[in-house]
Amino acid sequence: MRNVTLAATQFACGRDRAANVAKAEEMVRRAHAAGARIILLQELFETPYFCKDQKAELFDLAAPAEGNPVLERMSRLARELEVVLPVSFFERANTAHYNSLAMIDADGTVLGIYRKSHIPDGPGYQEKYYFNPGDTGFRVFQTRYARVGAAICWDQWFPESARVMALQGAEVFCYPTAIGSEPQDASLDSRDHWQRVMQGHAGANLIPLIASNRIGREDGESCGITFYGSSFIAGPKGEKLAEAGREEETVLTATVDLDEAARTRTAWGVFRDRRPELYGPLLTLDGRTARG
Repeated sequence: MRNVTLAATQFACGRDRAANVAKAEEMVRRAHAAGARIILLQELFETPYFCKDQKAELFDLAAPAEGNPVLERMSRLARELEVVLPVSFFERANTAHYNSLAMIDADGTVLGIYRKSHIPDGPGYQEKYYFNPGDTGFRVFQTRYARVGAAICWDQWFPESARVMALQGAEVFCYPTAIGSEPQDASLDSRDHWQRVMQGHAGANLIPLIASNRIGREDGESCGITFYGSSFIAGPKGEKLAEAGREEETVLTATVDLDEAARTRTAWGVFRDRRPELYGPLLTLDGRTARG
């Protein structure tokens, strides 16, 4: 058996950036004390979710990956605790800006950067104003404890993302996220839909999954969002192994047997029976074969 304990954190993010980062470190330490070795922090935890409004001054929140003080702090923390930390941050790269994730290994090494591929644009979630579409492609990182595939929030609605990471050898999926109410329609509640889609990624690929979300009400100039919380860890058949409530600050943990999951993936046949030669329409927007 190759058992590893996974963790998701869940907390509210206020306007005090230093306090948010300190809270993230506290949550990582709590997860480590509970036995976790791969610990997922939520999306853009340094600040409130700023994409509710289009404000040019908020680009000042971005920082380069190299020399980034938060990444350096989390690297020291990962090395001290010997844990893997996928860390979400707002990246500035010369004239470009990305919603990015640094994969920090258990020795504190930054293994690489993933830049969010799918960028949403809707009421309260105006990310296209702030973020360029990611240019890294989907990435899987060989960490001390597992091969970890990490995508970010809106990526979680696209089964292609999860399948690509699975084909690249992912043993665990990580999805940091910031999802909540829909400002244009208070009657909409997509919490269960959001969970079921990711459970489907876990089940379709037979790979355990961590989803970490924030909690609380955050108001902008044009609207406010009440975040769903409801972070969870799914097993390789899509089953929920641990789940948080909508409003609680908490750390979730669950232990998975990666060797058993690998045997199940092989035996189940979903990768053996794939027909990639038939999947050409996935490379188009309208499902039609390109014509000359």
